[in-house]
Formats: sequence, C-alpha cells, structure tokens
Amino acid sequence: MKTIDVSEITRNISEMCIEANHYLTSDMECALKNAVSTEKSPLGKQILSQLQDNLQIAGDDMIPICQDTGMAVIFMEIGQEVHFEGGNLEDAVNEGVRQGYTDGFLRKSVVKDPLIRENTRDNTPAVIHYEMTTGDSVKITVAPKGFGSENMSRVFMLKPADGIEGVKNAILTAVKDAGPNACPPMVVGVGVGGTFEKCALLAKKALTRPINEHSEIPYVREMEAELLEKINRTGIGPGGLGGTTTALAVNINTYPTHIAGLPVAINICCHVNRHAVRTL
Repeated sequence: MKTIDVSEITRNISEMCIEANHYLTSDMECALKNAVSTEKSPLGKQILSQLQDNLQIAGDDMIPICQDTGMAVIFMEIGQEVHFEGGNLEDAVNEGVRQGYTDGFLRKSVVKDPLIRENTRDNTPAVIHYEMTTGDSVKITVAPKGFGSENMSRVFMLKPADGIEGVKNAILTAVKDAGPNACPPMVVGVGVGGTFEKCALLAKKALTRPINEHSEIPYVREMEAELLEKINRTGIGPGGLGGTTTALAVNINTYPTHIAGLPVAINICCHVNRHAVRTL
C-alpha cells in the first residue's frame, strides 16, 4: 500500500495547470514544426509560422499560449493500492486548479451556474474523471479545454447498419461544420461505442494520446490515417484561411456497445491541444 498526502495532488495539479497553459507537449511541438515545412499554401505557411512565433513568445515570457486558458479537465488514474490521507481528494484537485489559475495569472472562465453565469473567480470546479487501475501509482492528466473548439463537439447516435462508413461520415461532417471555429490545425478526438456519455468520454480522452501514437487495432489505425488525409483535403487550412494542414492528427478510441446502437462522439481541439501528464 502506498500512501499519498493529498497536498501532493494539489501541488502537482497547480504546477500542471501553469505548465499546460504555457508549453506544448513535445509531440505537438514537433507536429507544428513539421506542418510549416509540409504546408502547400503560402498563406497557410504564414499562419503556421505566426503560431510558431506565438509559442516561442509564450514560453520565453511566460504568457499563456492562448487567452482562453480553458476549463480544467482532469483525468485521475488511481492504482487500487494507493491510500490518500490529509483530506478529501476531490477538494485537493480543485484546490490545485484554484492555486494554478490564481498564482499563474490565468484567465478564470468558469461560471457557477450555466444560466445565471456568475464567475467563480478561480476557474473551479474542474471536470474530474476517475479511473481505478492496478498498482500503487497515480497518473494525473491536466487538460485545459478552451471552448472555441469545445463548442464544435458532436455526438451522433448512429444505427449499426451505418457501419464504418457512417462513422467516417460523422467525423468528416463534424470537422467540416467546425470549419475555422475550432482554430485549426486541429486535433480530432473520436470515441466510438459504449453509450451516449461513454463515447464522449472516449473522444475527450483520445485528445490526450500523443499524436505520434496510433491505435493498436489495425482497422482503427487505418481509419485514423485515412480520415487525417481526407480532413486535410477539405481545404479549411491553418486558421481556416485555406491550405493543406487542417488537422495534425485523428485519434480514435473504441469501446464495446449495445447490439442496437453505434454511438460516435467527436471532440475537436485547437492547434495547441494542451495537456500535461505526471505519475506519482
């Protein structure tokens, strides 16, 4: 049994909120650099170069990559041999978000009630997803999600007869409808299977997979490559101003589902696809 004081959870999440809002993960940084050289449109190249400049300034001057520093989405993968002490885990997670967004001078974008719209002033509460795993470690993923791209998310409750082509059409429809609103070049997270809410969670989690890692399922891996190619042929391009780099990756997660259904969720993220990962 491993004991972790919840103050360690708070400290790490606070640091991760600041980290994710100022620095790209190495896979995203590499993908954007490659996109500058492969983009065919002169205007697209210019937009991608400007995005590179923005990232450089953000890192050098500790300015957030984007003014929308997002709503904090936290994935907690907790080993069943871990014991927490020192307080309530969920309170500790939210305290980490509060400290990170306050001490890091990050924009507070969360409102207490979806209709009354009063700001909580510290970007809490976070959206927290817990998963029990084997072992004695805790893997934390902090993914600040801006709502320019979040608002472009879609769920399709397809019929089983729609099959793989129906899934592909749903993904392409969501991307085309999003157009420039998701701040391309984008990363497209997809969840297929489960239930209404499960496919959405699969899509959200897919965004945190390194974009240079592909599905272990052969047909899904082929779908990821095919859809990335088709999305990049839409002409939406960087910033929605035309070009050959509309998406940097398509990450698809699948899950068993009911005989009568084929749920598909598409969760799009903008060109920064912010997240930070630590294991305690």
